[in-house]
Amino acid sequence: MTRYHMRKSEREITEVPKLIEILIKGKYTTISLCRNDEPYLVTVSYGYDKNENALYFHAALSGLKLDYIKANPKVCGTVIEDHGYVVGRCKQYFRSLVFFGTMSIVDGLDEKKHGLNILFDHLEGEPEPMKERNVPKDESYKKISILKLKISEMTGKTNLKK
Repeated sequence: MTRYHMRKSEREITEVPKLIEILIKGKYTTISLCRNDEPYLVTVSYGYDKNENALYFHAALSGLKLDYIKANPKVCGTVIEDHGYVVGRCKQYFRSLVFFGTMSIVDGLDEKKHGLNILFDHLEGEPEPMKERNVPKDESYKKISILKLKISEMTGKTNLKK
């Protein structure tokens, strides 16, 4: 895929730690998927695994999202850190990133546990009660899908108050 340069290069975020900071602060992402020239866009909450440079998601055992991933695992997504719109100035303050990667459906119990731990640890201030309520035993993992998005490329953009 041809990548284009950012028109306003002074707004580009190139430092990997700043891109990762956006992922760590974020709670949801919008993912674009495609199969047979048919696009699909979905917004989901995620957990970021810094060691794997991957996002983890939970999903049902079947559904449109999984059908698309099975047909074409290549995805693109975005995370936006909103810093507010300025009424009367037509100005939005933000930081955002766009990432590309490959999405897979996690099979093994150990990686499912890892992915769900990453997700709960990222989203919950106190993850243990959520883990105990939603996956009290190994058998519980048979009722959910865990998805892993391995990030291969990220670009970022900022327009913060100066």
